[in-house]
Amino acid sequence: MKFISHGAAREVTGSCHELQVGGKRILLDCGLFQGHRREAAEKNAQFSFEPPSIDAVILSHAHMDHAGRIPLLFKRGYRGPVHCTYATQDLAAVMLKDGGYIQEKDEEFFRKRLRQSMIPSEGPLYTQQDALECMRIFKGHNYGEWFEVADGVRVQFLDAGHIIGAAMMVIEAVEGGKTTRIGFSGDLGRSSLPILRDPAAMPSLDVLICESTYGDRNHEDIIRAREQLQDVIIRTAKRGGKVLIPAFSLERTQEIVYDLHVLWDERKIPAVPIVIDSPLASHVTEVFMKHPECYDKDMFEKFLSKQHNPFQFSLVRYTESVEESKALNGTPGPMVIMAASGMCEAGRIRHHLRNEIEDPRNTVLAVGYMAENTLGRRITDPSVGEVKIFDQMYRKGAEVVFIDAYSAHAGKDDLDAYVASIPGLRTVILVHGEAGQMDAFAGRLRAHGVNPAVETPVREQEIGL
Repeated sequence: MKFISHGAAREVTGSCHELQVGGKRILLDCGLFQGHRREAAEKNAQFSFEPPSIDAVILSHAHMDHAGRIPLLFKRGYRGPVHCTYATQDLAAVMLKDGGYIQEKDEEFFRKRLRQSMIPSEGPLYTQQDALECMRIFKGHNYGEWFEVADGVRVQFLDAGHIIGAAMMVIEAVEGGKTTRIGFSGDLGRSSLPILRDPAAMPSLDVLICESTYGDRNHEDIIRAREQLQDVIIRTAKRGGKVLIPAFSLERTQEIVYDLHVLWDERKIPAVPIVIDSPLASHVTEVFMKHPECYDKDMFEKFLSKQHNPFQFSLVRYTESVEESKALNGTPGPMVIMAASGMCEAGRIRHHLRNEIEDPRNTVLAVGYMAENTLGRRITDPSVGEVKIFDQMYRKGAEVVFIDAYSAHAGKDDLDAYVASIPGLRTVILVHGEAGQMDAFAGRLRAHGVNPAVETPVREQEIGL
């Protein structure tokens, strides 16, 4: 029985881990790498295994760094099932199609305008049609339901509290007559966040595969985040500027709209137009409304029990067409514009940043994690004065604010408590974290005298289970 990490090993994006049990090969996630264009393109284009050799995929959630290479896996010959929750299945249909669209458009852009720096390729990584076709192998499951993924391997999904439909996994694997219980955190959420239920408790395990995104620090309180959001909007509106919010269309956009709704209901922000410039966000929000089984008590009491849509109110407008998006460039502030992608690596936010980042009246408000080597990381780095957008340099004239509290990932104390709460652990394997975060978390586990061995593997390293 072996564990091999093919991605998100001492890095955050590209989550893809393999379990080998009784001759079967099972992938936990199959996500996109994000970062430097050339490096990410090279990583994304190649698998270190033959896709038809995989027997099953178990998907933790629909974020692209966890699900985004499934259409390519299918395109390269994989025909086994993709197991996930029902909400993740619905979200994946939307997210992967949008991913195919971005792949097509990026390929078109680079071939037309950046031929000199073009990365050699056989075309887009995958197309919208590839994404549509791969959905036929998805198989939905309820939280708490046991299901078989291969001979001698069964799985149960538990609520991860990270995004809608996100799951932790309990995997029971039988090999040589012995049963081993393996847990996979996926992306572990935080307690007391609005909209979603808190993470479920993990049962007794032998092995835990655990994320470490925020392995060395905690987040600010979520209530403080709403106050900071309020302050940024008031301050920027007084300057007549625009608040640009790069936000993932899945979950983060809905969280920010939820908080803006609460602030407007309490009359704590001025009546400025709020534009959600993302067709994907519109489609994701529709999926949100289909899955009330994922919501917490607060969401029901404040909105759903009153038949009140939490993601729509008088100040909010969702755009669909490219023409609507382009029209925002010539529209004066004050205004709030929220658009994907969350790390500024794709989507409409790059166009808004190109047009607005040099204007000191404006604010770029980061509300989520920015991976190394992404445009979002360079924008939020105070030591960087200029950033490259569409291969042109722009001065960072706008105010830049980062609200850390909106993270849907567990912080340092949450991670420590999570591992400590699981009885029976023999081994903890840390993944999905930059080296500094992962090593800090591993160091605490070892220093605190935790019984299990702690592993921090590099890509393609094999660990016997």
